[in-house]
Amino acid sequence: MAIDIVVHGGTLVTADGTIDAALAIDGEEIVGVGDRERLPEARETVDASGQLVLPGVVDPHVHVADPFSLDTYESASRAAAVGGTTTMVGFAFQAWGGEMGVFEGDTTLPEAVEEAKARGEGALIDFGLHGAVTREDPAVLDDLQAVVEAGVPSIKMFTAYEIGLSNGFMHRVFERLADLDAVAVLHTEDGSVCDDLTERFQAAGKGDATYYPQSRPDYAEAMAADDALRMAEATGTKYYGIHTSCRKSAEVVDRYRDDGSMVRAETCTHYTTLDDSVYEVLGNQPMIAPPIRKPDDVEAMFEHLRDGTLDVVSTDHCGYKLESKAVDDWWDSTFGANALQTSLPVFHDEAVNERGLSYPFLVRAMCTNPAKVFGMPRKGTLDPGTDADVVLFDPDETYTVAAEDNESKADFSIYEGREVTGRVTKTFVRGTLVADDGEIVADRGHGEFLEREIPDWSP
Repeated sequence: MAIDIVVHGGTLVTADGTIDAALAIDGEEIVGVGDRERLPEARETVDASGQLVLPGVVDPHVHVADPFSLDTYESASRAAAVGGTTTMVGFAFQAWGGEMGVFEGDTTLPEAVEEAKARGEGALIDFGLHGAVTREDPAVLDDLQAVVEAGVPSIKMFTAYEIGLSNGFMHRVFERLADLDAVAVLHTEDGSVCDDLTERFQAAGKGDATYYPQSRPDYAEAMAADDALRMAEATGTKYYGIHTSCRKSAEVVDRYRDDGSMVRAETCTHYTTLDDSVYEVLGNQPMIAPPIRKPDDVEAMFEHLRDGTLDVVSTDHCGYKLESKAVDDWWDSTFGANALQTSLPVFHDEAVNERGLSYPFLVRAMCTNPAKVFGMPRKGTLDPGTDADVVLFDPDETYTVAAEDNESKADFSIYEGREVTGRVTKTFVRGTLVADDGEIVADRGHGEFLEREIPDWSP
């Protein structure tokens, strides 16, 4: 009996190595890897000659249809599919009162999860959620079990902005997450330091974007990370540090890794490919928190990705219009930039082409590790019996990044004009071709909500 698809002629890349083999897909699953002649007959064959066959990218840090992005799940997932991302994890935010909030009322965390799932109905790729605690309401402690049982076993907390939590309340959340064996996901910048420096820059009229990184210094990120990691260690809570941007913060994470069972962390594509000179060139467009840092911090990101202190490369994708960046003073700009469509080719060009890192390294950082860290055993791999999330990637095609190609609602790119070598040619999500040669070829709504497992971080 014939199966659906055989992908042949390419080089398969896994977290452990590469192999010249064919890949068999039937329905939504990978059903075989091996010599083409030994695989079942297929109704369709895909010639991947000269290309790499990768697991779909798993991006565990995206902002979609939330207070920090104009993108809908449909628009963001279109961008993701064209760029080789087949799974993304967004956020379900409690409502809060304040200038940053866009959700009215006093939405509880379980309600926020259900509302976010509903907003994802148009997604083209699969998606999960992190819960996000945004106010110090003790009732959330009672809500956490229901959220975890709903397939959302990771909870984000901020140490800055109007949604920043005090260490005292964060400690209470950590204790509850430890009881549930769930993951604390932390945005770590010392809010008091950043707020005070921002006020001083405002008073001095230093609104040019080149001043921005000085308002959120590397030590403020490291201070907050140290506080949070101390509490996580004391309470026995799994800890995931998002968007690590600097050497000082990565060194803090490294001190707490111990046996590798309780601490994980990421950096983002922009922290591995750009330095703070970008503010002179692009002004407010790369206004991201934490800021893009010094060249030495870029080097530190690769050092700590290689040594395992940092596990994952994500995007922190935020879909904004250029008009929200076109302001006189950096503090009036929106914070964040889009990257779902460009992350894989841009990081590939830097990590593999420029730095000589391996393709298995790339797959570990962008596919396999994020899936393992966040409880998605069917993702990030080419193993038979797992979801047929497969990307064909031409490592030799060179092109120039241009915002006019964006599928995201964002109308700019912080990589505008960057020439990269390596391009996604086909993206399959659970056996369905969703993007082909830069074009979307599947219907909206193909993506499904992922009820994630509580991850096992045992060494």
